[in-house]
Amino acid sequence: MFKLPQSLAVWPSPRFAEVLKHEVEQLPSAALPLQEGLSASSYAFGDRFSVMVIGVAEDAEAIRARLGVFYEGIVAGCNCADDPTPVEPQKEYCEVELTIDKATAQARAALAE
Repeated sequence: MFKLPQSLAVWPSPRFAEVLKHEVEQLPSAALPLQEGLSASSYAFGDRFSVMVIGVAEDAEAIRARLGVFYEGIVAGCNCADDPTPVEPQKEYCEVELTIDKATAQARAALAE
């Protein structure tokens, strides 16, 4: 879990998506379920990723945002001299459900169904 106080502070203004995108992109990649979202590789690589806000909803306790996350992964081989596995990063994309508690700004992220 992590806090998103800037995003909560601007909710429900038109700037919310912009602030949320910026604040999430400042998080370490380990805060998001990027490893679980891999489809073309076997290891989420690096701390660089970009976020797209797909949709936002709220209830009495929380703000729920669906995010598209663009990042890179690699296919990890055995590192043998004759291993033919390429080590070039592969483009990855997953969707994440982000829940922000309205009282505390505590947020949690889970891979979207």
